[in-house]
Amino acid sequence: MTETTKTHVILLSCGSFNPITKGHIQMFERARDYLHKTGRFIVIGGIVSPVHDSYGKQGLVSSRHRLTMCQLAVQSSDWIRVDPWECYQDTWQTTCSVLEHHRDLMKRVTGCILSNVNTPSMTPVIGQPQNESPQPIYQNSNISNKPTAAKILGKMGESLSRICCVRPPIERFTFVDENANLGTVMRYEEIELRILLLCGSDLLESFCIPGLWNESDMEVIVGDFGIVVVPRDGTDTDRIMNHSSILRKYKNNILVVKDDVNHPMSVVSSTKSRLALQHGDGHVVDYLSQPVIDYILKSQLYINASG
Repeated sequence: MTETTKTHVILLSCGSFNPITKGHIQMFERARDYLHKTGRFIVIGGIVSPVHDSYGKQGLVSSRHRLTMCQLAVQSSDWIRVDPWECYQDTWQTTCSVLEHHRDLMKRVTGCILSNVNTPSMTPVIGQPQNESPQPIYQNSNISNKPTAAKILGKMGESLSRICCVRPPIERFTFVDENANLGTVMRYEEIELRILLLCGSDLLESFCIPGLWNESDMEVIVGDFGIVVVPRDGTDTDRIMNHSSILRKYKNNILVVKDDVNHPMSVVSSTKSRLALQHGDGHVVDYLSQPVIDYILKSQLYINASG
């Protein structure tokens, strides 16, 4: 497959991130490596979306702290970003609604890229001051310098970096030459762009618990978007999927990461990291990055909190 015929993917991870661990970041890296190795996908971005404060989980610290810790955890990454939208809403949002929000946001971003130079889109670039005239994301005054997939994706990446949050499901966008004459559309690439929910096998298993998930939401999450599962502790994902009619129905939309990396639950578990902090366990460095540990200690988080 050529670079332009591969499916371009943005990975989205929703969760408490209370706090975000090294394991959470490793899940992104492992998922990206696996998807690339299949030869079918190119991962162009990753998004961490912390849950709203009203989620009601015991010991959940303020989203102000969780967002800061997430930003510290991904500060050295050139492709993973933190999205504050979920935290900034009036109340808790379902995973389905978060996915749909970012699908719509991605449409706005690609709408800017799709604009023709003669009929520029009036959709503002996200993060652009509203009192300024919107500018096309892609501009080129040299008519002989035709846009390429690499250039367009580069510009898309710049816009995604500015807004810190993006997500599209299975849709195909046609990028047009902004130097074309009025009324003429010159197609250069058709790039399939998908947003996939990144999760551990524990979330996959939760789909099988009666009444825990709204079935219509599950249909959208697995059927319309799709998920990438990073198994933990040798979990039998096939067995889990066979216990849910919806998971069986959309089995082809569930990508299970298969690699040789040992991925114990403790590396990902925020609960384990909180217990290590409370007990003064030096092994906390196995769970959390140093900038996150420094912030926790400075802010006196989790020290007296219950597991």
